[in-house]
Amino acid sequence: MSYRIAGIDVHKRMLAVVVSDVEIESEYQFERRMFGSNPEQLRSLAAWLIEQEAEEVVMESTAQYWKPVWGTLERYWKPLREKREGARRRSGTLHLAQAQSNRGRRGRKRDFPDAERLVKRLVARELILSFVPDVEQRLWRTVTHKKYQLRCDRVRLQNQVESLLEEAHIKLSSFVSDLLGLSARRMLKALADGETNPAALAALADGRLRATPEQLCDALGACTELNAVYRRLLKMALEELRLIDEQIGELDKEMASLLSQAPGCSRATGGGARSGSGLRAADHCRSRPYRSDLSLREMSLLVGRCLPGRRRERRRKLQSPLS
Repeated sequence: MSYRIAGIDVHKRMLAVVVSDVEIESEYQFERRMFGSNPEQLRSLAAWLIEQEAEEVVMESTAQYWKPVWGTLERYWKPLREKREGARRRSGTLHLAQAQSNRGRRGRKRDFPDAERLVKRLVARELILSFVPDVEQRLWRTVTHKKYQLRCDRVRLQNQVESLLEEAHIKLSSFVSDLLGLSARRMLKALADGETNPAALAALADGRLRATPEQLCDALGACTELNAVYRRLLKMALEELRLIDEQIGELDKEMASLLSQAPGCSRATGGGARSGSGLRAADHCRSRPYRSDLSLREMSLLVGRCLPGRRRERRRKLQSPLS
């Protein structure tokens, strides 16, 4: 009984696709075909794989170009192969192979031979396969990754503001723990709007601030002769900060909406979903041929272990004096 597997070498504008029966004793005989990467061509690819009776598909994880191919096959090819009469256990399975594990000899980079090598190495279990979560989990990861990038941008912006203030001889960060807190932001906004009186700026600070008004006046003393260029640059940074904070708030609402739609999840149990790809990822990554595309931090959250703490504990054991 034949069992056909398809291999796809993914490029930005084209796909090299091969299909072969892998249960024959002789050398594999491949059917070859080229497809484009636009949506219509991807649907044609799914239809051709159904016509070729491909039971499994393996593709190379080339940059981000594999994602539309995966999504199209997941929608148009996978359900038909899984639900057909006489389907086998692994029918309709999609595999994502890391490109390094499909590397050929130097100077031998060709499209169809690369796709054929994917099939051969999949059968021989020589590929490193990445775990790809389902559609809902991928959407969740996209939102959380965007929020992480915005928070990194906020930290970068805070460092730029502090550098700008130091260059302008404004030593506010020496007396305020959070340069982007409410008190500091009120003073910075007034400074950007043209305020030149240090006492007026110091009066904008919250009463619970540890720094005294005299200390704040001394730190803000350079505002009396501050160049207008610094004020404009500070105003631009504060406007960018406001936009980042608004976008983070919108992403928080989006994450809450996704959690409310997820079956069996609520706000109280949302912490588990923040780990990236759910418990299925941890179970999936225990099998030897697979390597998850999750980060170490995400995997530590998935399996309930804290890697930094374990490193500290191991470091203390190594540094302890010998008895």
